[in-house]
Amino acid sequence: MSRKADKIGSLLFCPDCGTLLNLPQDGEFEVTCEQCGHVEPASSYENIEIVTRSHPEAFPSALRQKRKTQTKVHAANEDLLKVTEKCPECGHMEAYSKEAQLRSADEGSTIFYTCVRCKFGWRVNN
Repeated sequence: MSRKADKIGSLLFCPDCGTLLNLPQDGEFEVTCEQCGHVEPASSYENIEIVTRSHPEAFPSALRQKRKTQTKVHAANEDLLKVTEKCPECGHMEAYSKEAQLRSADEGSTIFYTCVRCKFGWRVNN
């Protein structure tokens, strides 16, 4: 029986050679190590939260006020971002978001939000 990938934080490493494994692409059921060929099931990436924070000095002052912490959640069938966004229903400051291109390509995308606390859903046209 083959060993599972080694997990450090949100990263998965090949259990055979130690190479950092790529994230599975949409629809892929496994990831193959580029160095040794080890095959890792994409399900190993499920329920891993990836938290991204930006250093305050990384943004010009106009953008600094819009800086948000994002957490990517790899679930079984959906990629969601946990963002700092105020729920219009209960006022909680965390929501899951998903972006979709619903209008023509030359128009902005639509962002769907779901409150982490009360599950209220809303959308914003970008």
